[in-house]
Amino acid sequence: MELLTGFLVGLMGSFHCIGMCGPIAVALPKSKPLILSRLLYNTGRVFTYSLLGLLFGLLGSRLQMIGLQQAISISLGVLIVLSVVTPPSYRTKITNSLGLYKVIGLLKVSFAKMFKMHSMASMLIIGVLNGLLPCGFVYIGITGAITIGNPLESMLFMTMFGAGTIPVMLGTSIIGGVINMNIRQRLTRLLPAFSIILAVIFILRGLNLGIPYISPKIENKQVQSQEVICH
Repeated sequence: MELLTGFLVGLMGSFHCIGMCGPIAVALPKSKPLILSRLLYNTGRVFTYSLLGLLFGLLGSRLQMIGLQQAISISLGVLIVLSVVTPPSYRTKITNSLGLYKVIGLLKVSFAKMFKMHSMASMLIIGVLNGLLPCGFVYIGITGAITIGNPLESMLFMTMFGAGTIPVMLGTSIIGGVINMNIRQRLTRLLPAFSIILAVIFILRGLNLGIPYISPKIENKQVQSQEVICH
């Protein structure tokens, strides 16, 4: 279930991410063979997402061990809702206050160096760097990775997230304008609703209601370990 969710989040998010990553994908050096170079670029992105899934999965597992996974799941769901209802101007101020513009600046310098090269290795590195760009849907994916609470499953979740972005991003990098602007705008209007649905799922997971797939029972590993020690 988590793998399918990861793929769908990536697929839906890819239409939104064209705004951030689309210009990079279109401007990629015309390295030959073209298809291979674009596949390497997308492989680099998926690698970064997988690594992020592993790292945040480790964080989620630690939170689960100390009994905070439910609270974190609910909190992250609420944050997603707040991010959707917050006006864009305030979101920009928050982004600037967190210093993310500095990260983007450093990535741009690295991009400029890699774009001067036309090797297959540079295509892979551009993809890896691309995966580090600030993106709302990547954050949602990371939220899912944290709530899973298992490093391996979280890594696979983010790998499927990356796989979900490949159809649109691969087409964009090869053809350029693969998605009609009107279609993209219509899909973009659906993204806030999709984000809210995901937020509700995260909140329900945190409530531990015992509903299969939606709000399964979360075992408290801390309590279990204490019981073993007592016996």
